[in-house]
Amino acid sequence: MHDRYETPLASRYASSEMLRLFSPDARYTTWRKLWVELARAQHALGLPVSKEQVAELESHVADIDYAVVEEKEKAIRHDVMAHIYAYGLVCPNAKPILHLGATSCYVTDNADLILYRDALTLIRGGVTGVLKNLRAFARKYKDTPTLGYTHYQSAQPTTVGKRACLWMQDLLLDLAELDDASRAIRFLGCRGTVGTEASFMSLFDGDGEKIDEMNRRIAAAFGFHECYPVCGQTYPRKLDSRILNALSSIAQSAYRFASDMRLLQHDRQLEEPFEAAQVGSSAMAYKRNPMRCERICSLSRYIMADALNAPMTASAQWFERTLDDSANRRISMPEAFLACDGVLRLMQNVTAGIVVNEKIIHRALRENLPFLATENILMQAVRQGGDRQMLHEIIRTHSMAAAARMKEGEDCDLLSRLAADPAFPLDAEALARTTNPAAYTGRAGEQVEHFLSTLDWLDESTSQSEPPTV
Repeated sequence: MHDRYETPLASRYASSEMLRLFSPDARYTTWRKLWVELARAQHALGLPVSKEQVAELESHVADIDYAVVEEKEKAIRHDVMAHIYAYGLVCPNAKPILHLGATSCYVTDNADLILYRDALTLIRGGVTGVLKNLRAFARKYKDTPTLGYTHYQSAQPTTVGKRACLWMQDLLLDLAELDDASRAIRFLGCRGTVGTEASFMSLFDGDGEKIDEMNRRIAAAFGFHECYPVCGQTYPRKLDSRILNALSSIAQSAYRFASDMRLLQHDRQLEEPFEAAQVGSSAMAYKRNPMRCERICSLSRYIMADALNAPMTASAQWFERTLDDSANRRISMPEAFLACDGVLRLMQNVTAGIVVNEKIIHRALRENLPFLATENILMQAVRQGGDRQMLHEIIRTHSMAAAARMKEGEDCDLLSRLAADPAFPLDAEALARTTNPAAYTGRAGEQVEHFLSTLDWLDESTSQSEPPTV
């Protein structure tokens, strides 16, 4: 349909896996699976729920009649009850025990916890996929000198691989935060209207052990080992803050990487991939814009802004439950995942094909290194018996003149100026020896090797199965 709004996160950016995970089918079949496991546990623990009723519920998990649900929800203004009604129509024998003792949050919140857990696994795969690409890139260019920048002004040389390790280190910090958020997820279980389990005390004749066992069984069926020890009607909305903070953290690192790439592409040192038939501009046919990295920055800004929703929601939860979280969470949580998924797909694409223009990198070094080498030149000239203060003034004077010449579009002639000055004790050959870029990168290559040696565990991590073509 082209006469209805569709979020670009679905039509342009997110992977099919993430879209399936947050689809109506995934959500509402999970609701039905939760009802099945509730009934199964209740049957096992002696409530009047038969094997046949459980089997009937199980056989109709996937055949959701959305038209019936939509019509019923319009009439009663309650989505969970509309789904219970539709489920009951196809499970007439199980209908009397469907949702027994539960409240709406049994299905809505537990389903969200399941979906968020699985979505975090997908996001983790995306991050490790980017890390693998950057690891290969860093290893290949670990000893390739490049101009360093502080304040976006020329600084001492580093290496192309060392810079990639800075990007990787940010992502590793994000991965730790992501794993912390994943480990923080507990199952809500079936706890009643305000979390006191009062309805189940009635159903189980006051047997708290059976209530606990029921929740253990349901949690285990969905791969959870623990329930929250206390709760109101919902799981703690603080968890949403932790999840969105982790996604925001990834977005911050992605933005930093993509912004660096955009600046370096402006300088023609590095470039993102560019397809043979790709068009850079509708007007300027020569353009080769860093559109993927621009898109990474754009989506990352959205994620960082979206992450503000969760703390505002968590702070506004009244007592055991309020519903002003619902509409916000329906949008802010899935879309943060979809956007982060899109960012990581773009990053996988870019990092798999970064173009390194080594001649341009060398030229930038050649132009700037004479200035960066002046401290070493000064020390060597002093060792030749010169006066440090006088030599400093000579270097300063010629540096200013060489810089002024470069501003007129000419090459840097600082070394030839110094060699031609009779008051300066180093000749052209001695000065040339001071401008080997590799002599100024310190331990960069060694640092890359050490850093990458700590990342062997990446080979056992999975990444998104869908190829990150964009």
